[in-house]
Amino acid sequence: MRVTVLSGLTFGLLWIVAKMIFFWTGALGTDLVPLVLLNMLFLLLAISVGLFLHKRREAEPGNALLDIKNAMSAGVPYLIVVSVFLYFYYEKIDPEFNQHQIAEAYTSVEKRLSDPEGFAEIKASNEAFEVMTKDEILAELKENLERNYSPSFTMTVSLLGLLLLSTINSIFVTIIYRRLIFRN
Repeated sequence: MRVTVLSGLTFGLLWIVAKMIFFWTGALGTDLVPLVLLNMLFLLLAISVGLFLHKRREAEPGNALLDIKNAMSAGVPYLIVVSVFLYFYYEKIDPEFNQHQIAEAYTSVEKRLSDPEGFAEIKASNEAFEVMTKDEILAELKENLERNYSPSFTMTVSLLGLLLLSTINSIFVTIIYRRLIFRN
């Protein structure tokens, strides 16, 4: 197996272990920010370590595009492993988290709809809402909330976001490695 792919898989599995440790201990509660930051750090480490080990093993230096491709070959396995895990995590392991998030958002929407100014803002924000009653708007927004907090939507957004971040990180890590570490 290529060292870059192995690096991506290793850091993906490390992030899964970290996520499960935080789940079992309940240390973070419903706070997602530390785990999102840890996810971004592990993606960067997977790309950096994978590309570094690959560059040390290669016999002749390649061009920058080849380095970006090799860096992406560490990022893509990472993002696939993490995104698929997130689907199963929110579908099977912790479905209560999504229900909690939906309930919080639903309460917030109900509160805004109860306020006359908030109701006017919501009606003005969408043309379809202009002819709807308060209950119809609430039902429509609840349906959107349930769709946005579904495990499949979370996996899709995770795949897209991590792919974009992986591409950007691969470019920057390649530039840094070519300019500072592997100048020869």
